[in-house]
Amino acid sequence: MTQAMIRVEEVSKQYASTKAVNQLSFAVNKGEIFALLGPNGAGKSSLVRMLVGFTKPDSGKVSIQLDGSYFSEIPANKLGYLPEDRGLYGEKTLLQNLHYFAALHGVSKQQAKQNIDYWLKRFDLLGRENEPLKSLSKGNQQKVQLITAILHSPEIVILDEPFSGLDPINQEKVVLFLAELKQQGMTVILSAHQMAMVEKMADRMMLMNKGEAVLYGSLSAIREQIGGALELEVSFSGELNAEALQTHFGDINYRLNKANTLVVTLNDKAQLNEALAILPKLGQVEHLSSRTMDLHQMYLKAIESHQKHALTEESSDE
Repeated sequence: MTQAMIRVEEVSKQYASTKAVNQLSFAVNKGEIFALLGPNGAGKSSLVRMLVGFTKPDSGKVSIQLDGSYFSEIPANKLGYLPEDRGLYGEKTLLQNLHYFAALHGVSKQQAKQNIDYWLKRFDLLGRENEPLKSLSKGNQQKVQLITAILHSPEIVILDEPFSGLDPINQEKVVLFLAELKQQGMTVILSAHQMAMVEKMADRMMLMNKGEAVLYGSLSAIREQIGGALELEVSFSGELNAEALQTHFGDINYRLNKANTLVVTLNDKAQLNEALAILPKLGQVEHLSSRTMDLHQMYLKAIESHQKHALTEESSDE
């Protein structure tokens, strides 16, 4: 049975009149990569601040299980943290920064040197050790930030926007970096906007909006939750029979890209079979293709649906 290392139960946090987190519940399993997704202001940073102990929940409970003991926040010596606001020293060299943060976490000089050499090589930074940090590109500074977060081999790693400032090649390096942390037994929580990267590596994820969980689980579970994860694009040799389209596709979501091209969004296999039976009634099918929604498309659909639902509830309360 999968062991939950972090459990959040009906947690809420309010700042003045803003409800940053609203009765949020979820769990993060030991040794997994768990992604927090959502637009700016969704509550991700507020949630992270509670996990690391910077703030306390107004209500609800945070429980961290480590070595048979339970904590209400992640112990500092077990945590690797890449914050939203970076904290390196630009005037100091790359090596001075890394040794300083290793010492802060109680890593011996010998072990620090071994760990630093390993990660500098992994991130193609060998030969840059004695350069002032401020002279490095934004992307290379980000790599140094990532290294500082894990030099002490923490059990839980929280990374806020780890892909920030990185080009596509170095984004792939971070994907491999995170996979290696998982292989070493670390539990990784990351907040990111790069959906393609998250889709590649996250074991499970939670999509937030307005402080609430909109979607939660593995990618396959999220596809089931959102519905409409499959699209058909159908081209006809002539114009569609508009009357037949309205008659037969009343309960199925569709749109016309052109006069003779139909895009159908399907919720399940039953709707797929129904749509395939209807298509010949609309005209002569020339080409048919299907595609599964990627995480980015599902993200946009879920946010739109959640915001519409919130507006409906606000209207009903007035």
